[in-house]
Amino acid sequence: MSKVVSVEEAIASIADGSTVTVCGCENILLPEYLLANLEKRFLETGHPRDLTEIHTVIHGMGVGLGLEHFAHDGMTKKVIGSGYSYLKTSKMTSMIRENKIPAYLIPMGTVLQIMANVAAGEPYTYSKVGFGTFVDCDVEGGCVNSIAENTFCTRDTIYGEEMLCYKNPKIDVAILRGTTADEFGNISLEHEPMTLGVRTLAMAARASGGKVIVQVSRLVKRGSIDPQKVVIPGIMVDMVVVDENQAPSGGRMNPALTGEIRIPVSALEPLPLDAAKVISRRAAQEITKQSAVVNLGVGIPINIPMIQVEENSDKDTIFFPEHGAIGGVPAERAIFGTNVNPEAIIDSTDVFRYYRGGGLTQTFLGFGEFDQYGNVNVSKFNGIIPGCGGFIDIAHKTPKLVFCGSFTAGGAKIEIGGGRLKIIQEGKYHKLMEKVEQITLNGQEALKKGQDVTYVTERAVFHLTPKGIELLEYAPGIDIQKDILDLIPFPVLVSNPKEMDAALFT
Repeated sequence: MSKVVSVEEAIASIADGSTVTVCGCENILLPEYLLANLEKRFLETGHPRDLTEIHTVIHGMGVGLGLEHFAHDGMTKKVIGSGYSYLKTSKMTSMIRENKIPAYLIPMGTVLQIMANVAAGEPYTYSKVGFGTFVDCDVEGGCVNSIAENTFCTRDTIYGEEMLCYKNPKIDVAILRGTTADEFGNISLEHEPMTLGVRTLAMAARASGGKVIVQVSRLVKRGSIDPQKVVIPGIMVDMVVVDENQAPSGGRMNPALTGEIRIPVSALEPLPLDAAKVISRRAAQEITKQSAVVNLGVGIPINIPMIQVEENSDKDTIFFPEHGAIGGVPAERAIFGTNVNPEAIIDSTDVFRYYRGGGLTQTFLGFGEFDQYGNVNVSKFNGIIPGCGGFIDIAHKTPKLVFCGSFTAGGAKIEIGGGRLKIIQEGKYHKLMEKVEQITLNGQEALKKGQDVTYVTERAVFHLTPKGIELLEYAPGIDIQKDILDLIPFPVLVSNPKEMDAALFT
């Protein structure tokens, strides 16, 4: 019996009040055809309504994509995920800010851990990830707005160790995407550069007595998919919807992201000499170990591999983003989380197990702001709610943390060249704060764990010490007092800072 159905039939099977989980990382592995038709049915009929939407990572990046399809009064009653949107135009973000929908933020790895436990029939999930951050019930409990109640997690003591405890949800529907399906519902993902826990989500829905709906681009005869390439077995799938217009994730770069082909890294565009390149160059100097296993966060950090290529400074660094690609060079921002020329691709569920076990040598992450206690905020600021993604999981047990970002933001004009930096106009937003808006990394917890924490900007490098934030380096061409210290609303340790290498500005 074929499991292939029309998109209308699949969407009609989703009942009011369902808890729905959706895969996708921005526009990668996004089941957009199913989500667009889900929204269409609600606008035409008013159903399904009162949905609880759970996602591991931001899905959909752009007007009307992904999570934006759920942004209607009455359609969604609660949202839970590791992030919402980087865009100020997001309708979902507006609804959350206006307290129309209670919203929760929890780390990506924790969402996957919860889903894996739901799949195993476990009633609770225990984790040590996130103590002292906004996900901790003693801080904000992951609540994004005032109508979200701080009941999502509790602190429990297990065998003498304090843990964060989550009550596992029941999953009624998993909306997923693959490449190929056979008539029985076996699903392969050969044209996808990541798998994002789709099998874990499918298993969670099945264990809950729910249904699994998968969007694919093509259909083949049962038994014709190589069994070793089947990511979601047909026994876990209820319905398959074929979208013949499904675009390959990553566009023209897709074959180099999936491992189908390998392209010369020299074919990638060199980086322009700007503040982001200076930060990336200085941050790259923090890779001191040969064959280091390195995670890179979204934003400036993804430039670091290109710095190594341009400057022929590679130390056999193994880049390992949380979405599963191992080796190769991380791709551009628009397809964040993918690697060009990967050597292996594993599932995100396993990635976070590896991270929680301390498998990384170091990580380079962005910062929205940081404060006098070493706390870092990337999850909520200036009216947007990008969330934490895998940030908290990544930072949890990694011994060396390097945070990369501009000193100010919002209209800053900086001139770089000739081995010097000149500030023409300061940015409107100062990113070194007396107290961050939200704690995504707790600096004092990091110190307790013995982690090495560094902050790299275009004009200064800082280090977290038990006595406070210390200025280590400053850019040639600037005034330490006027261009750095006078713009910081808290005392900074200044003992013997040195000039940053002039080559960074050439």
